[in-house]
Amino acid sequence: MSLFRKVAIIGTGLIGGSIGLALKKHRLAAEVVGVSRHKESISLARKTGAIDNGGTSLEIIRGADLVIFATPVNVIIDLAPKVAKIIERNCIVTDVASTKEEIVRLLEKIFPDFVGGHPLAGSEKRSISYASAGIFQGSVCLLTPAKKTKQDSLRKIRTLWENIGAKVILLSAPEHDKVLAMVSHLPHIAAFSLINSVPKGYLKFAAGGLKDTTRIAASDAEIWAQIFMSNRKNVLKSIEALERNISVIKSAIKQNKKQLSVILNAAKNKRESVV
Repeated sequence: MSLFRKVAIIGTGLIGGSIGLALKKHRLAAEVVGVSRHKESISLARKTGAIDNGGTSLEIIRGADLVIFATPVNVIIDLAPKVAKIIERNCIVTDVASTKEEIVRLLEKIFPDFVGGHPLAGSEKRSISYASAGIFQGSVCLLTPAKKTKQDSLRKIRTLWENIGAKVILLSAPEHDKVLAMVSHLPHIAAFSLINSVPKGYLKFAAGGLKDTTRIAASDAEIWAQIFMSNRKNVLKSIEALERNISVIKSAIKQNKKQLSVILNAAKNKRESVV
């Protein structure tokens, strides 16, 4: 028996499409439908088997017992009141947004049963063309339930993510945003800043070092601008931490080779501890 009768995925890009494929692969939903602003995305989602049916109108989500928002934060906030008018009150609602405090605060007021979520998976690509049922295998999914979230609904969402290969960790929305500002948002800021620091004429000499450390600078600029702004307070603190560490290295380069080696070795050991 399926975990859900009808799952509606709003946003059939990389993550939304991958969720659809994973749901179908593991038979967690009797029916999966998708919503996108782009007819091409819906057509491709159907062809790849990520959804059974789809369209550009929200009406297709009617009758769902689970709605998954797989769109940027600003789109979720815009669509949430419209979705609430269509679905039943007992429909579980979740999302995959990269910031949670604003989302949880607003959506718990709109939906009686909201469970915030954020799978730490994906790539700098965002199209349904790159979707894969295995993208969540071995990943971590952070869940940020609201105060009113029902325990049975939280259990179901947890079961969904565990069944498609993710390890689930529960965090409060504020803690989520503090952590992600450091481990996700700051690396993107560093990548964007690094590639902008290199003169364009030098890029033809770029080897693995520059390519590896700036890969995520190829991410969608508009989406990341929205992420940074929706987590502004924590992102600014993370930038300040990076600035302090760059200043320490800068000072050591100017004055103290021995101290520089200590700093770099500490960084090396810390990096090697990352699984």
